[in-house]
Amino acid sequence: MVDHADERNVNQVVHQSKGNPGPDPGPGPNPGPGPGFELPLLLFGGFRTLIDRLHARLAAEGHPDLRPAHGFAMQAIGAGGATASDIGRRLGVSKQAAGKTVDRLLALGYAERADDPADARRKLVHLTPRGYEALARSAAIFDELRAEWAAVLGADRVRDMETALRNVVPAETAFRLDATSWLGAP
Repeated sequence: MVDHADERNVNQVVHQSKGNPGPDPGPGPNPGPGPGFELPLLLFGGFRTLIDRLHARLAAEGHPDLRPAHGFAMQAIGAGGATASDIGRRLGVSKQAAGKTVDRLLALGYAERADDPADARRKLVHLTPRGYEALARSAAIFDELRAEWAAVLGADRVRDMETALRNVVPAETAFRLDATSWLGAP
């Protein structure tokens, strides 16, 4: 992942090939549409900003070892528990990769394994009270971060942005957890 590589545009080859020799002038009162590649980068930057701020807050509040992958895995475990295969499927990763994340959640005290009452051959992963508490804190922090965006951008603009994204993001993919399947190796 490249983070602000010497203040250069990460997509500098495309940016330069479109005949834009200098740096972007930055946002003005109404800068107009930017190059097409900018939209996904800005959306990802917004996502990354929120996630990074969330994890800084969680660390300060007693969850210093939680990583974004752990939050996705805890969501995949869900209220009813799940097997490592289920978690892997929900996240779009292998059973082995899911198992490594689950092992880390177990070691940190956010999850536990138990026999599946319906099939003694299977082990279910469940969230512990610490796991539920971390998710509850995450939800509260996200509410606070959203309120900060609303204070800067205006509540109407944030609400309009959310509405607009709901209109262009297909409902069946809006809350998919398997981002690693397209960010990871084939």
